[in-house]
Amino acid sequence: MASDQPSVLLVEDEPAQREVLAYNLEADGFAVTKAGNGEEALMLVDEAAPDIILLDWMLPNVSGIEVCRQLKTRPSTRGVPIIMISARSEEVDRVRGLETGADDYVVKPYSVIELMARVRAQLRRTRPSTVGERLEYEDILLDSETHRVTRDGKLLKLGPTEFRLLSTFMEKPGRVWSREQLLDRVWGRDIYVDTRTVDVHIGRLRKALCQHGGSDPLRTVRGAGYALG
Repeated sequence: MASDQPSVLLVEDEPAQREVLAYNLEADGFAVTKAGNGEEALMLVDEAAPDIILLDWMLPNVSGIEVCRQLKTRPSTRGVPIIMISARSEEVDRVRGLETGADDYVVKPYSVIELMARVRAQLRRTRPSTVGERLEYEDILLDSETHRVTRDGKLLKLGPTEFRLLSTFMEKPGRVWSREQLLDRVWGRDIYVDTRTVDVHIGRLRKALCQHGGSDPLRTVRGAGYALG
């Protein structure tokens, strides 16, 4: 899986709707994982947390509301945006969905174009670099659409891996990323890479960021990983 491709977990028990949505998401540049019920969804999230979840309310056995409640009470998945999809259009149902922790609520039948816009709006908040946003940190400016990085107005030469590493750091300045988390985000979950590879690319990124002078903005946190600032 290309790692700067945003990943979506699509939880829908109706096969025809699931396939139509998956097709549209993939055409829009998303890496899609599908689940037909709540148990499967929880299992897939345990294996690898997606960037966003589209969750049908009416699922067999474990309901979408229960899946949402469980994911929002876990520290590891609390920050993953969930868009609840439901045939229930009553205000009381919408409120219940949002109170359970859903970040957005879409009523069936819905417009696929509108749903895509809502997915992008959630990602703009949590993973801005995947939706073509410009990221800024002090004198560093990263434009994910043109793949250009400047520091103090001077263009920096960065390899694709270093670019993805920097995007990850700039989305959440100050956050400490472990080598394993960086491998997942930058190299992709399906690719086996040694954790020492991360150190090599961090070294290259440091060199690239300081190619026109300036202090090293990356911080090594002993025993934990790396952070920006």
